[in-house]
Amino acid sequence: MTNTPWLGDACSLVEEFRAGRRSPREEMQATLEAVKNSKLNAVSFVDEEGALERASRADISLPFGGIPMGVKELDNVTGWPATEASVPFADRKATYTGTMVTRLIERGGATHFGLTTASEFGGVNVTRTVLNGVTRNPWNLERTPGGSSGGGAAGVAGGLFALGTGGDGGGSIRIPAGFNGLVGLKATYGRIPRGPHAEYSNLTVNIGIMARSIRDTARWFDVCNGHDPRDPLSLPRVENWESELGTHSQSLRGKTAVLAPNWGGAVVSPAMWALLEEYALHLANITGLRIVTVDTTLPSMGAAWSISGMIEIQMQLADHWPQCADVLTPEMRFGLEATAGKYGAEARAKIESRRAALNQRMSEIFSAADFVITASNPDVAFAAEGPLPSSFGGVQAGMGNNGKLTFPANMHGNPAISIPAGLVDGLPIALQVNGPHHSEQLLLELGLAMERSRPWALVAPGSPK
Repeated sequence: MTNTPWLGDACSLVEEFRAGRRSPREEMQATLEAVKNSKLNAVSFVDEEGALERASRADISLPFGGIPMGVKELDNVTGWPATEASVPFADRKATYTGTMVTRLIERGGATHFGLTTASEFGGVNVTRTVLNGVTRNPWNLERTPGGSSGGGAAGVAGGLFALGTGGDGGGSIRIPAGFNGLVGLKATYGRIPRGPHAEYSNLTVNIGIMARSIRDTARWFDVCNGHDPRDPLSLPRVENWESELGTHSQSLRGKTAVLAPNWGGAVVSPAMWALLEEYALHLANITGLRIVTVDTTLPSMGAAWSISGMIEIQMQLADHWPQCADVLTPEMRFGLEATAGKYGAEARAKIESRRAALNQRMSEIFSAADFVITASNPDVAFAAEGPLPSSFGGVQAGMGNNGKLTFPANMHGNPAISIPAGLVDGLPIALQVNGPHHSEQLLLELGLAMERSRPWALVAPGSPK
């Protein structure tokens, strides 16, 4: 009898199923019990009866066959709540299942059991909403798991389930991965299709997972990538992500990387960066990267990203706004009020002009260096209840500083990976490695080198939490 959920990676759990040492139904029962008893508040909806039925008929020959999977509540599963983590949509149900989730179920064999908590509309990097309450970090329950994919990250790192989906429109995979000691890869824009009803908005959102290991991430790519005609911007399928892990090490030798602690104009905690820099130099040493000096100054895009994002949220709220203002989280209410009336033709022209400037500047940087290495977050995880911090390692920078490190990859559409890189004050921190478009395989190779050289804890101490 399986009493607690599996605390290894998802790939090793599939091996346990195939060897007959664990069963998908027993694993699902353990997951459901752990979720019920958890202090993390990582799950907002559970389909217990359906989950157990699906687990009983799981096909363990598939890549993720029988693995309990938490689905981010901003994703869609037919018949499940489609709330956007917002009170005005508390009673809304999904009428379709997203393409990535469908592929994980049908191609991958994963067993979906429920929805994981997220920040309201995915708008901020703290998972605390009026609808669902406060989600907590398994490494320290007083701290946030980040956002917007905070529940998925907390659940995976907290030992509740081995597979959790996420989305990254401004850092929402990399930020919680970094705060929780997980691998988080934002792919090249279009690598994972956004169907069946692709909405492009400001062309920043990528969907994916937060994982305990590099091979889990590679296997997810094998299952989920590939063109979907319902998303005309999606990219052609690429094979053999997992099987080619470890075969590209020679391709890294001689490539160049620049260390950019102030990437995107961010202020990073000096104490945290001191450790991250040591990890970065170690990574360069073991892979043969050459550290070079390159000007990584970027034009400011934070305001443009925020304005265009808030306009999309206002469109979703439609007639609910502004009457719903009192039941929104403070960040959403402030953002909607602050950007009201600011998205006219002039603002749109400025945003597009800045985006063109950013694209040009990013292309110049990646012509001079193959990778940009920075932090995933400007400091360790902050208080679970918020607010967003304005001081980072004792340096004042303002609340807008929290997402500056991750915005550039979203605006430019290039891939970036968050790799666990030790602890500060008992909390995980992470390196973020940015690469040029279509370089995910090399980013996975860098992650694999670090994983083998300095293995990280797959779950937080004392898990399940």
